Amino acid sequence: MPTEQSLAQLRALLKELCHLPDETEWVEFKHNVDVIKIGEYISALANSAALLGKQTAYLVYGVDDKTHDVIGTNFKPSTQKHKGQELESWLLQKTAPKIHFQFYEFTHVNDLPVVILEVQAAAHTPVQFDGTEFIRIGSYKKKLREYPEKERALWRVFDNTPFEQQLAAENCNVEEVLKLIDYPSYFDLVNLPLPEGREGILNALEADKLISATQAGKWHITNLGAILFAKKLQDFQHLARKAVRLVQYKGNSRVETVRELEGNKGYAVGFEGLIDYLKTLLPSNEEIGKAFRKEVPMYPELAIRELAANAIIHQDFSLTGTGPMVELFDTRMEITNPGIPLVDTDRFLDSPPRSRNEALASFMRRINICEERGTGIDKVIFQTELYQLPAPLFEVTEHHTRSVLFGHREFAEMDKEDRIRACYQHCCLKHVNREHMNNKSLRERFAIAEKNSAMVSRIIKDTVHAGLIKPYDADAGTKAMRYVPHWY
Repeated sequence: MPTEQSLAQLRALLKELCHLPDETEWVEFKHNVDVIKIGEYISALANSAALLGKQTAYLVYGVDDKTHDVIGTNFKPSTQKHKGQELESWLLQKTAPKIHFQFYEFTHVNDLPVVILEVQAAAHTPVQFDGTEFIRIGSYKKKLREYPEKERALWRVFDNTPFEQQLAAENCNVEEVLKLIDYPSYFDLVNLPLPEGREGILNALEADKLISATQAGKWHITNLGAILFAKKLQDFQHLARKAVRLVQYKGNSRVETVRELEGNKGYAVGFEGLIDYLKTLLPSNEEIGKAFRKEVPMYPELAIRELAANAIIHQDFSLTGTGPMVELFDTRMEITNPGIPLVDTDRFLDSPPRSRNEALASFMRRINICEERGTGIDKVIFQTELYQLPAPLFEVTEHHTRSVLFGHREFAEMDKEDRIRACYQHCCLKHVNREHMNNKSLRERFAIAEKNSAMVSRIIKDTVHAGLIKPYDADAGTKAMRYVPHWY
């Protein structure tokens, strides 16, 4: 559903819901409101919608639950408070996990006031309100724990339905599909000619599981189709916050924002535009190291591309209200995505590819937006070494993963932590290339003259002491000593 519903759309939705023969497990009708019960209905409707394969559920105020006649309501959620709090804020605070829901206040054709509460289906885990999970049994709201067979079925749904196969929009006609999806970009990116008729367009989109046909001749748009090829992600409520945000700061803190932009296109459609815009914001550095004799970008474009693509592909879509973010500071760039990684950050460079979103990752690789073999982190490390930059930092917060690229610093300006991190990553890079790290290779990485090899020996010693690398052959002489990562 679009974020901003028009009056005509809301009235059409009301008409469609009222035409249902009975209340269902994903639609509830009420006359007026019991505020405390709203949160329980949000939980019950979200869980029931997931169980039935619905993207959305509805609680309608102002409709008789027996006749489905519109009778009006005195409920005004925009002004309603509970215990001194705004209603929506209180409901959100008590709901876990935080799913999307929205109240729509409008009048029926005869000026009777109606409220529709639209509720996003649960994803990955049952939704609870105030610590309790609810479910709809027929037209009744019950505690989920009292129906263990329903709870088991719900968990099976979560286990068996990847995010990409869930629905972003349901029962669209052909015109709506072609309005919402940037299909010309799809054919351009997959190097196929644009079919002359609508049928050829729809068949191609369906073959790639971007849309799916219904028996009634309508079309569903999958999350995969919307997240990749939406003309505007804001047209899909639960995906609106998944657009990539770009924030540029003055200096090296978050105190003063220079500009803040939020993308609105699907990832496949908007990725090149994001990278091009980033390049216009980043300054160039003058000569860096012996390999360069002219101005070069502050950060390698390939490193930016790989890290931005990783943030998109490996995010946890079950974390609502947050999406990928790129932050620019004077001397660093931070790229953050929701979700903690499936592999330890120390093993980013060598681990086989693993993604929560396999269909998304596969399609992004297919259109050459990201690395086919693994995560592409080896390319990031190689590029930062080539540009003589400090080693990138990979860190995990409670709910997010962050990659940090640093601007050029002379060796003398790097602290002990920077040098150890660079040594470890250099050793890993050598290892995945079937080579060994030694004093000479690390000197070249830091652009240190041979006469200062003792400085490099000290870095190696500190990195061994930190438990990150170890000698390949502990009995080898000092000059022949080679090193491998600690996990080898």
